[in-house]
Amino acid sequence: MKNKSTFYFVSLLLFLSFLISCNKDEGVIDNPTLKNASVHGKIPIDKKGNVNVTVSTFAEQIMYPRGLKFGPDGYLYVATAGVGGNNSTESLCEQVIPPVGPYLGGNTASILKFSPQGDASVLASELPSDINGLGFTMGIADVAFIGNQLYALLVAGCSHGNPDYPSSVIKVNNDGSWSVVADLSSYLLTNPVAYPEEEDFEPDGSAYGMVNLRGDFYVIEANHGEMLKVSTDGEVSRLIDFSAYYGHIVPTAIAYHGNFYVGNLRTFPLEEGSSNIYKVTPDGVPKIWATGFTGILGVAFDAQNRMYVLETSAVDNGPVPGTGRVVRVNNDDSRDVIVDHLLFPTGMTFGPDGALYISNAGFGPPTGEILKVELN
Repeated sequence: MKNKSTFYFVSLLLFLSFLISCNKDEGVIDNPTLKNASVHGKIPIDKKGNVNVTVSTFAEQIMYPRGLKFGPDGYLYVATAGVGGNNSTESLCEQVIPPVGPYLGGNTASILKFSPQGDASVLASELPSDINGLGFTMGIADVAFIGNQLYALLVAGCSHGNPDYPSSVIKVNNDGSWSVVADLSSYLLTNPVAYPEEEDFEPDGSAYGMVNLRGDFYVIEANHGEMLKVSTDGEVSRLIDFSAYYGHIVPTAIAYHGNFYVGNLRTFPLEEGSSNIYKVTPDGVPKIWATGFTGILGVAFDAQNRMYVLETSAVDNGPVPGTGRVVRVNNDDSRDVIVDHLLFPTGMTFGPDGALYISNAGFGPPTGEILKVELN
């Protein structure tokens, strides 16, 4: 469990809020040798000395980019957190304890849309956003599609300075209008997890990742530590309570590849090699699938069934700027660093072109970018 000294450590780094919030049994070796770490901005080489990865900037000057997905139209849709606002709810509801809380809310989050050539447009703006006592912001955390319809994952609610809108899954229309589909705040309030972290508790939660499977959404809520199933009719149910199995691990990233694969951030300061990939069956049975990662905020699979893990800061006593990276888990269980020296990356996805797209500098300062990683 985390103690108050952790809060002050994070405060010094000006990094955090919502994410502050085992036995290995198959598939991946525990302590692999990572081969030939690449350098952002240079052309990396593989373990045989062959040039095989090219990193370029796909889009820049993005205010706190978070989760991102490609739509059926071939455009890239990017969630942004916004910069919060000045609205206080201290007299209205339970607050997040200092120094993380209280939050101040506003309407500064957005969803951006990028053409295959990188041309930007704003799909939806003035969405709820909040800023905490450490200067960290939340708003739209992730996006996902069902058919041609876009949905987004919103972190809001009274404890986040936005009493008019709950933390929720929202439906976003082509004209930028949006509506709440499922109220996550109400569900979290009435369905507590087995072991909430009292010194790091956010009443409205801190949902981080979302995927669509067969017309339902599966949402990872980091602060309470659970995976929720959300229907487009607004029904919310719990698939798994991670706290009941593993305690306060701060699950964040999710991908589906026959089963769900969930990565965890854990509490701060980071301990190198302490984050895991958890394999969760569609009926909610978990097990630790891969170990030895640090500060996971993204999971994805390529067309060759290889897993990619995004570490926002891959060092001890982090988070530390410039230490983020992407690690590929190969089919022979070896691991390679695909790109490193990233600045607090927050999400990644594969595009229809086979390239990997990364939200870099997603926690600031304050503008970030989308990197395109071509695996030649």
